[in-house]
Amino acid sequence: MLIKINEKKNQKGFTLIELMIVIAIIGILAAIAIPQFSAYRERGYKASMISDAKNAYTGVVAWMGDNPATVPTAETIAAGATGTTYTSVRASAGNTITIAAGGVVTVSSTNYTTENYVIQVNGTGAWAAAS
Repeated sequence: MLIKINEKKNQKGFTLIELMIVIAIIGILAAIAIPQFSAYRERGYKASMISDAKNAYTGVVAWMGDNPATVPTAETIAAGATGTTYTSVRASAGNTITIAAGGVVTVSSTNYTTENYVIQVNGTGAWAAAS
């Protein structure tokens, strides 16, 4: 009888119940974390679109300062590329910047496709709208 008690005391490891509890806790944490991660990614994509729109606006205004007698020309800047007319404008990865003739800036994203941001350049300044 003493031999069996000593054998149980020397055994090391986790019981099945303990392992099942740990797996259940990990599952609960994953169920909470995965939707939050998706929301963080969407906010990041949205922030990059807003940043690209503001940078494109600044590039168009700078171009208009260098060429005061001309109307801003149309240009589409692909993801990761720099503009040819508006050389200071660069699109982030996943974003496409479209500058229409007259200076209306539209940023669309292949990552976050539910919204486009539009910045219109005019004599009084700029305004931004999500559409």
